[in-house]
Amino acid sequence: EPAMAAAPATTAVVVPRMKLGSQGLEVSALGLGCMGMSAYYGPPKPEPDMVALIHHAVAAGVTLLDTSDIYGPHTNELLLGKALQGGVRGKVQLATKFGILAGADGARADLPRFQAENLEKNTMVFERVSTMAARKGCTASQLALAWVHHQGNDVCPIPGTTKVDNFNQNVAALSVKLAPEEMAELESYASADVAGDRYHDFLNTWQDSETPPMSSWKAE
Repeated sequence: EPAMAAAPATTAVVVPRMKLGSQGLEVSALGLGCMGMSAYYGPPKPEPDMVALIHHAVAAGVTLLDTSDIYGPHTNELLLGKALQGGVRGKVQLATKFGILAGADGARADLPRFQAENLEKNTMVFERVSTMAARKGCTASQLALAWVHHQGNDVCPIPGTTKVDNFNQNVAALSVKLAPEEMAELESYASADVAGDRYHDFLNTWQDSETPPMSSWKAE
């Protein structure tokens, strides 16, 4: 079976910026999820490599970095603290999460949708996406990111990675264009019966909070 083609993996073009929310926040059109650098997907990755990856992402124009105090725990935020020294902090926005006390398990194999009985059923959906990706000259991951980018000009995906090459592939997804009929085709795949919940039930009990308006913040 021929290898799936990928969109050009280049960061020569700086990641464009976009408005996020209604309070004037401007971020890159593609963020960087940092969880896997410190937790869940195997052992923590070498710190110098991850610092270099973060610097590479910032140099490419990424300004939105996602972390949490539970990643590690705490070591991911510490990693970012080291990576953002020397003036880098002023170039990015940090998104974090806190207050998660127990039960968080990032192991993909433990999620309902990835259990053996569900994985086999969902393979058909993945094969359809892969076929369309090959037709578009990109990977399935790039097609998924392109679908997110086409949801609106105020939607910023935050894919995670621990490799510069994979990051470059994610940036290249910005060049994948989807016509309305192709979006409809992808939506038809999503309407199929996907077996298994995406997350565990306890995650539905978590509460999200809205950031207070900047006008309400007072310096001390």
